[in-house]
Amino acid sequence: MKYHRLNEIIELLQPEWQKTPDVNLLQLLSTLAEEMKFEGKLAELSDDALIYHLKMRNSEKNEMIPGLAKDHEDDFKAALLKARGFL
Repeated sequence: MKYHRLNEIIELLQPEWQKTPDVNLLQLLSTLAEEMKFEGKLAELSDDALIYHLKMRNSEKNEMIPGLAKDHEDDFKAALLKARGFL
């Protein structure tokens, strides 16, 4: 499981880092932490927070979080029937 997260972080960091090749990795991570309004030590920044920030960084403000979008139902009745196993 840890290898999956590592690969995902690398895939998400690479294009962002290529946009600013003159900064080192710690400077990039520090910039990302500032964007996230993270106030702790950089070493305490979780992988999950970094992954979600990188996924959502260039998206629209009203766009849904990827993990929640897959379960979203516009119609309440359809969602209720699906939850009860009828759909």
